[in-house]
Amino acid sequence: MTLPPKPPSRADRVTLWQYMRLFRRDILSAQPARLYRAWMAEFRTPFFRSYMVNDPDLIKTFLKDRPMDFPKSDRVGSGLQPLLGNSVFLTNGETWQRQRRIIDPAFEGGRLRETFPSICAASEAAAARFANQTGDEIEIEAETSHAAADVIFRTLFSMPIDTEIARDVFEAFRTYQRSQPILNLAAFLPLPDWMPRGYKKVTRQSAARIRTLIHRITDDRQAEIDAGTAPPDLATKIMTTRDPQTGETFDVDEMVDQVAIFFLAGHETSASALAWALYLLALYPEWQDRVAEEARAADLSDFSQMSKLKITRDVFRETLRLYPPVPMMVRETQGPETFRNRSVRKGAQVVMSQWHLHRQNRLWDAPDAFQPERWETENGKSCARDAYMPFSAGPRVCPGAGFAMIEGVMMLAYILRDLRVELTDRPPPIPVAHLTVRARDGIWLRIVRR
Repeated sequence: MTLPPKPPSRADRVTLWQYMRLFRRDILSAQPARLYRAWMAEFRTPFFRSYMVNDPDLIKTFLKDRPMDFPKSDRVGSGLQPLLGNSVFLTNGETWQRQRRIIDPAFEGGRLRETFPSICAASEAAAARFANQTGDEIEIEAETSHAAADVIFRTLFSMPIDTEIARDVFEAFRTYQRSQPILNLAAFLPLPDWMPRGYKKVTRQSAARIRTLIHRITDDRQAEIDAGTAPPDLATKIMTTRDPQTGETFDVDEMVDQVAIFFLAGHETSASALAWALYLLALYPEWQDRVAEEARAADLSDFSQMSKLKITRDVFRETLRLYPPVPMMVRETQGPETFRNRSVRKGAQVVMSQWHLHRQNRLWDAPDAFQPERWETENGKSCARDAYMPFSAGPRVCPGAGFAMIEGVMMLAYILRDLRVELTDRPPPIPVAHLTVRARDGIWLRIVRR
């Protein structure tokens, strides 16, 4: 049986400086193979302790039972600060709670139906773009990035990506994505506030460019809201929603922070997942044929027929298991704790790795295999509850999780209804973690008509 590719694991023992070099190059291959079966592992530095946890009971404690006792760690957030500012992805405590009270209503179930036509329009545009390249070998991640960005702009600001300012944001973000590692120097060293964080010049410049462009779009939308001419899209919904406790709305500067994370989370993660899904379906053509057959049998423009795309949904769920776009989450202890009979100090870093949890060989049957049918088995159902969190879990679960699942399923259905993706003679892609899980040298596939 052919297994999908995964990165090589390092030796169990390396020095801190070797580990830092590995970590900055690729967070996944920096980890030892034993983490695929460990319940918990400790990593010591002269400055802090870090614990990677694969125990579902402990993860439930961190994310669901006591989430306020384990806030997000600034060690990770500092690397994204130039782009995300004070967005909901980075904040903690009352600031985060206020932001979620305003944001969450935009992603409630009824709103998904309202955004569905925009998702379909972007999916149809993506299928047409693929169709124009039949017979060619194409780098799939570039195409899925374009498609995912189109979804974000259509649903958030009612503008397709070929609008000039949307295209400018997309190009600036591509530059940012290539220049920004998942962690920077602050992840390893206790730097004072005044010390530079080691951002590359191109990272700072592209982040500033993105924020300037988003500010312009948001200013224009606020003017439309004030004039009563704003379209009823996600941006308008978020910008006009009042905090039920204070009655306040986001001002424009706050909205820029939130739009930055919507673009990062909604575009970058979706692009990653869709690219890996297409690669997996090229690797397993029998599943691709089942997805295509399902798509041809449904009216893809009808929201009520989403339930008929069950195979496509299971394929996308399995892709998110094998290649979770966000491979790890980091929290910090606010006081002394005991994890699995081990004393843990205040200020310790708690790493929950979706990448390892989703492949934990004590939990999953055939953890490295692509098996969309697993979701109907007892093992799959059990692991779906306890060991599957591509969108996190608990109060900090991604507010756009339902949105992302619809987007991924619709994109696959529209693209594969009339087209086929095939492997090329190039080597298999090697997963690496930048902002999300991408392929080291890209994912190359050939597009042919059915």
